[in-house]
Amino acid sequence: MKNILIAAGLAMLFATACTPTATIKKSEAYSGMYAEKPVSILLMPPINRSTNVDAKEYFHSTLSMPIAEAGYYVIPTFLSMEILKKESAYDAELFLEAPLSKFGEVFGADLAVFTIIHRWDKSGITAKVNVEVEYIMKSTKTNEVLFVRRGEVIYDASISTGGKGLLGALVDFTASAINTAATKYVDVARACNSYTFSDMPVGVYNLNYGKDGNDIAGLKNFKVQLNKD
Repeated sequence: MKNILIAAGLAMLFATACTPTATIKKSEAYSGMYAEKPVSILLMPPINRSTNVDAKEYFHSTLSMPIAEAGYYVIPTFLSMEILKKESAYDAELFLEAPLSKFGEVFGADLAVFTIIHRWDKSGITAKVNVEVEYIMKSTKTNEVLFVRRGEVIYDASISTGGKGLLGALVDFTASAINTAATKYVDVARACNSYTFSDMPVGVYNLNYGKDGNDIAGLKNFKVQLNKD
């Protein structure tokens, strides 16, 4: 996956404005995850509340990797989607507040992941894609929310050609506009997913399993800028 550069200073500035600055350990922030010790995860079809009709697919196709890399078994999406469609359960919003025990029984999943895309805006002028997304992980046994993060991600696809003066600025502007139009939006979704789940307690298939409880947890509500390579 392409290396994603995080504008740390900007992220800190925005994040502290959104939430209290007190830091807590992961074992405290995600105590339910450590207590329940989930192994398998079901990805529910993303809930798209944005104006971009394709955003659901962008996110769904890029959710598995960061969760699997964190050490969890992810139910194959091609299998889960077929079953969910067949059982008329493809609209995840219907189950956001409903009992999830049946999903645990059918799929053998310990957790169900709900992804809510609140906003997806693209600006050709500034070469940025602004996405607001929320991730909720719920236990299929207790329906308890074990992990939740919501953030505004600004994905910057701008290009600097190194030119100077008015002509250089015009060249940069044109290049950035073209680059934004050509941006692979799956890359935007992948960046959002990777950043958010980097704070997730690692699972049993990760070498650091059981060793990250004292790590400082990220903010549950954040704003961050991610730059395209």
